[in-house]
Amino acid sequence: MTEPGRPLVREAAVVPEPAAGEARVRVTGCGVCHTDLGFLHGGVRTNHALPLCLGHEIAGIVEQAGAGAEAWIGRAVVVPAVLPCGECALCRAGRENACRSQSMPGNDFHGGFASHVVVPARWLVEAGALPAGLALHELAVLADAVTTPYQAAVRAGIAPGDGVVVIGAGGIGCFGVQIAAALGAAVVAVDIDDGRLERLRGRGAAALVNTRGLDARGARAAVRDGLRQAAIPELRLKVLEMSGTPAGQELAWSLLTPAGCVGIVGYCLERVAVRLSSLMAFDADAFGNWGCRPQLYAPALELVRSGKVQVKPFVGCFPMDDVNAVLEEVRAHRITKRPILVP
Repeated sequence: MTEPGRPLVREAAVVPEPAAGEARVRVTGCGVCHTDLGFLHGGVRTNHALPLCLGHEIAGIVEQAGAGAEAWIGRAVVVPAVLPCGECALCRAGRENACRSQSMPGNDFHGGFASHVVVPARWLVEAGALPAGLALHELAVLADAVTTPYQAAVRAGIAPGDGVVVIGAGGIGCFGVQIAAALGAAVVAVDIDDGRLERLRGRGAAALVNTRGLDARGARAAVRDGLRQAAIPELRLKVLEMSGTPAGQELAWSLLTPAGCVGIVGYCLERVAVRLSSLMAFDADAFGNWGCRPQLYAPALELVRSGKVQVKPFVGCFPMDDVNAVLEEVRAHRITKRPILVP
């Protein structure tokens, strides 16, 4: 990325040597996230000065490593999208994702829309044995699209017998539905696209609700019908907003129930008007979720390995040479699966 709003430019560069504690990863796949569009077209500034190589959902093979990280050489890995310092008071308190010294590929340093990336080795996640038919490059989505909703599910305390509503069945919501179901919840999936919803039939959703064209009251009524269809009581409901839209966030808040919770996982720039006193009246909870602690990648990966969370039906692979075309297709909402760029 050379400047906002301009197509990405392909440039040749010297493959960097890793310093002590770093690993050089040959990229096998890098997912495309709406955060990348935020940097390119949405007015969100990168922390690193331009030009900058975007991309933060990275899988690959460690080709070289600096002192202290040599054991990683030759291993298949996933690079966490949020890399905390691991030493500050927030990290020591288990809130690594709020670390003020955290770094992110494609934001704080050159990311995965490239042949190679150099990253701190401390938080690398070994891919290990993958389910039959799932390639390493497809596992790139573990770095954000899978682990972000996994942490949100952990933060919400989802457990067997819970009722969960996932608003937005797109790039992260499709995994959020599967994760909540894998943790034992009955899940209502909500979206405005029938195609996205149908992919989740038989893959974790107890009810599918399309709210396209509905106003706020109509959307809430439609979801409540879905809850009744799935025999989910409107108590202790756990609502995870993953659409990143004002309408989705307003709907999530309107579904707050006694002893329930709302988790905001999707991001939008617009302001949303909500009645905060509902938290008090219902003795309820609300939280925001930014990425995923590296420590939670292993249990999230285990859900993929076990087959409880399926990746392949929800991703599509494209040559990295086509990055600009893919970004435009995502921006126009013409790609419904999570795109993965393959060098």
